[in-house]
Amino acid sequence: MTKSSGTRFRTVERSDPAIGADGLEFVTVKSSALRRRADVTLFVPPAARAGRDLPIVILLHGVYGSHWAWALKGSAHLTAARLIAAGTLPPVALLMPSDGLSGDGTGYVSQAGLDAERWIIDEVPALARLLVGSCTERSPLLIAGLSMGGFGALRLAGKYPRRIAAAAALSAVTEAEQLDGLMEESRAGWSALPADRSVLAALTGASGPLPPLRIDCGRDDPLLEANRALHRALERAGVGHLYGERPGGHDWPYWARTLEDTLAFFGDVLRNPD
Repeated sequence: MTKSSGTRFRTVERSDPAIGADGLEFVTVKSSALRRRADVTLFVPPAARAGRDLPIVILLHGVYGSHWAWALKGSAHLTAARLIAAGTLPPVALLMPSDGLSGDGTGYVSQAGLDAERWIIDEVPALARLLVGSCTERSPLLIAGLSMGGFGALRLAGKYPRRIAAAAALSAVTEAEQLDGLMEESRAGWSALPADRSVLAALTGASGPLPPLRIDCGRDDPLLEANRALHRALERAGVGHLYGERPGGHDWPYWARTLEDTLAFFGDVLRNPD
């Protein structure tokens, strides 16, 4: 995530040309939830297109980003392919959607003029089923995200615990107000429901048993203390989750490394669903 100074653009996100795009597909759809066009980057290994009930993994980007960031800045497709080949991750359909592209970020929250939450929880899985013949209504849904995307992934797990098989957050924003210092726009018009403003409120207010959760953060990340506070609060509330820290900051080198552990976590969940 990059802020720009001295140009007409407030922020600039540029893909890494050293990362190959082999196997990626890029899709633009008209979203009724967003009331606009939206983009999704898709990766499905050829062998995964056979069979039925192929798991769907959704990766959510952070502020300033878009659908291509996870693949072309974080090598997500290459990491997934390597883990699938090694047997660490079962074959999956990997979908990396834009968040609604309103201002600097939507928080994946329902708000005036667009419903970024419904786009992710309803429309992106439906798009997977449309594009990938082996994805069905019975395909497990797993969601992970970085920063603002971590905020979205954990909140969605709390709000839709029966629909999500597992969720993970990397360097998560834990409260919507933490986005205020990152975004040029205000959050006026965003949903004010507690579960849409706070990860803790969403997880402790879940209407059913939560799916497996994984949270991690770099020790040099400005969001570290917020993640530690979330971890302690979840422990006090009896909410089961995995929590980890390691060297690293709020940046792509950290997220690219940690994605391997996140996808391996998803692999464990898929191999041991109970």
